[in-house]
Amino acid sequence: MGAEAEPFPSYNNYSYGNRDGEVRVNVEVHVDGPLILGLQPAALVDHVARVDCSFLHQIPGDRGGSIPVAIEELELMVSELRTHILASHDDPFSMKTMAGGSVANTMRGLSAGFGVSSGIIGAYGDDEQGQLFVRNMSSNGVNLSRLRMKKGRTGQCVCLIDELGTRTMRPCLSNAVKVQADDLTREDFKGSRPFFLQWLSLRYAIFNLEVIREAIKIAKQEGLFLSLDLASFEMVRNFKLPLLQLLESGNIDLCFANEDEAIELLSGKQNADPEIALEFLAKHCQWAVVTLGPNGCIAKLGKEVSERLQCSRT
Repeated sequence: MGAEAEPFPSYNNYSYGNRDGEVRVNVEVHVDGPLILGLQPAALVDHVARVDCSFLHQIPGDRGGSIPVAIEELELMVSELRTHILASHDDPFSMKTMAGGSVANTMRGLSAGFGVSSGIIGAYGDDEQGQLFVRNMSSNGVNLSRLRMKKGRTGQCVCLIDELGTRTMRPCLSNAVKVQADDLTREDFKGSRPFFLQWLSLRYAIFNLEVIREAIKIAKQEGLFLSLDLASFEMVRNFKLPLLQLLESGNIDLCFANEDEAIELLSGKQNADPEIALEFLAKHCQWAVVTLGPNGCIAKLGKEVSERLQCSRT
C-alpha cells in the first residue's frame, strides 16, 4: 500500500510572442507521470547536525565516509550529539530531522527547487519516522504513488557536518523495511513516455544490489535512461567488483562520482586522478561527471570534455 499523491495534470499550454519580427513560442508542459524516478529501496529519516571534530573521533569509520551502524549505535550518537553541536547564527540548536537519503534529497530538490516532476520508488515503515518521510516528501511535490508502506521500522541516518563542511554519514538500515527485487513491477517504471525522455536515478549500495539489478532490467525494458551515483569512497573501496560489473554492463547512461570516489575506483592504478577517472567512466557511460567540491566539476559526453565548471559559494 503506497501513500496517496495527487495525479499530475495532462495538458500543454502554448503562448506566442512576436517582437521585432522574431516569433517566440513558450511551451508549458504537463505530463502524466514523473520525468525522473528515484529508486531508494528504504525510506530514510536524516538527523543532521553540525558538530566539532572531537565527536567524529569517537565514532567508528573514516571521516567523510558512510558506513552502516546498528540501531543502538545510532540512538547513542543522537543522544550524545547535543553536547557537540556547533551553534549557528540561524539556529543555535542546529540539529534537524527530515526525510533523507541521497535519492530522496535529489527528487525533493528537483521538484521543489526546479519544478521538475519527480517520483520515488521505495518503502517506508508504519512508524513515526515513516509518516515524517511521507509528509516531508509530499509537501515538496514528490510523487509518492510508487512508495509502499510496510510493517516495521523506517531507516534512519545520522549526518554529521564538521567545521569544513565535510559530511560523515552513519545510516541504520539493518532492520528497516525496504522494497525487494520481487516487489518491483513494470508499472513502477511507467510515466511520461513516449513523449519525453524519462530517467531512473540509482545510488550504489551493496545491500541493495539485488533490487538495483532488477530495477535496471525493468527500466531498460521500459526505455528509461539510467543514472548512477557512486555513493561513497568506502562503498567503492569495499565493494568495487559488483560496481565495475554494473558499469561494464553498458546499462548505465550517466554516472556521478565525487573526487574521492572516482580516485578510489582506480586505486592501485598508477597516476589515478579525477581526469583519468573521468576517462574511465566515459568508456562505459554516455555521460560522466566527477565533482570536485568547491572547485566545481568536470564532465564528459562522448569525446567532448567540458571545461572545469566552477561553483560559487552561497
